[in-house]
Amino acid sequence: MLSPWHAVMARGTAAARQGQVLLALASFQEALGIARALLARPCARSDDCVAALVVSHHNLAEVQLDAGGNDLAAAQLALAHETLMHLLCDPAADAALQQAALRHSRETHAALLLHLETNGPHPVITRALRAGCLGMALGPLH
Repeated sequence: MLSPWHAVMARGTAAARQGQVLLALASFQEALGIARALLARPCARSDDCVAALVVSHHNLAEVQLDAGGNDLAAAQLALAHETLMHLLCDPAADAALQQAALRHSRETHAALLLHLETNGPHPVITRALRAGCLGMALGPLH
């Protein structure tokens, strides 16, 4: 189930190491699309599917930041966190998927804080952190 995602991520990682920014970005975007598709259907390995989404967003953010795209990187990190918060607050979401989102939200939260510390304030990061606070306060975990 995750084999195609792993293959695309490996291609993106290799491209990033070789300084091939466009190939790395395209590969990580493709991996993100695969991860989103995995989350859209019932997933026996919820934790792996959520991890794939988070890793895809974070790798995209890293390459974008390395290429000087602070705004794009911040948007990727925020979207990863906000997606997990949405899963946490969705009463129709599968309980295992919500538990995986909760576990991985620690990583996305930490990435937001690190970006804030390293790159200074950014409105998208602030919005995502606020969404996280609201998600934890309002989210119906089964």
